[in-house]
Amino acid sequence: MKTLTLSLTTAVAAATMFATTVAAQVTVFATNPQGSLGYRTGIAVAKTVTSKAPGLTGRPQPMGGSTTYIPIVNRGEVDFGFSTGLETLFAHTGTGTFEGRANPNLRLVGRMFPLRTGIVAVADLRARSIHDLEKLKGKRITSKYTSLSIIESFMKGALSNGNMSYGDFVKVPVSGFAKGMFALGEGKTDISWISLGSGAGRKVNTQLRGRGGFVYLDMDTSPAATARFKKIMPTADIVLESNTKMPGIKKPTHIVQIDYVLFTHKGTDNETVYKVTKALANNHPDLAKSMGAFKRQAPGTFGVSKAAPYHPGAAKALTELGLKIAR
Repeated sequence: MKTLTLSLTTAVAAATMFATTVAAQVTVFATNPQGSLGYRTGIAVAKTVTSKAPGLTGRPQPMGGSTTYIPIVNRGEVDFGFSTGLETLFAHTGTGTFEGRANPNLRLVGRMFPLRTGIVAVADLRARSIHDLEKLKGKRITSKYTSLSIIESFMKGALSNGNMSYGDFVKVPVSGFAKGMFALGEGKTDISWISLGSGAGRKVNTQLRGRGGFVYLDMDTSPAATARFKKIMPTADIVLESNTKMPGIKKPTHIVQIDYVLFTHKGTDNETVYKVTKALANNHPDLAKSMGAFKRQAPGTFGVSKAAPYHPGAAKALTELGLKIAR
């Protein structure tokens, strides 16, 4: 009898668990390809949503790149997506890399973390500041970035900071962000763009160990140079990075900081967005444990991005949590 009771109890528990799993709503987060910072962000976010948002199961969905999936989210075919604040702004307004192709249905959920990144050169070229690129005119530089075209805008912003342009170099078209980084490591280019501390960046630095690795070029913080930079990258900042344990940081160096944000479609169910927002904004320690980049997110700054209007569900959650929302 005891065995029968135990069997029935186990069966009921299993059935209950199965029913709960079936009832959970799958929430899809479009990300950049596997191995990228965007994909790792998607894994951390999906894990937190699954454990902290009642009735939701998060699922990261790697795609070609944010340039590719932003229109898909705009059409409401995927629930959520990640990108930089600058690309989200361009996409929503139909400017910059999305000139004439506005995605008016995009709505912000919030900032995931500030992303540090920058323009780099192979160390043995002896360029250490953005103005040293003057000596590298005619060298090869990555360009185009078919599946993540915003990177070319980043490059243009950094070059303008040094009062230079793509026309001063030989352009090497690449299909994506990772391809652009690996082109540097494989000796196909001399200058590229790399996210600070990224796995791909560490690999490239190892590939170039015989040439001293790569080095981030120190940006010019003078008013005139900053104004040139801001004209192309209005939502980005120039910050001092002092962690010399990071590949490419040989000494304290001024590099670029941009917001990495989560967005959705304006028609996404308010309750779904509310739950996702609350789970992420209220469980920062869980996100930081899953991925180190979240540690750079200061408390209370989830709603600081101005890349697009906030979804009503996100605004409700942030208001309840007492967090400021940029307008």
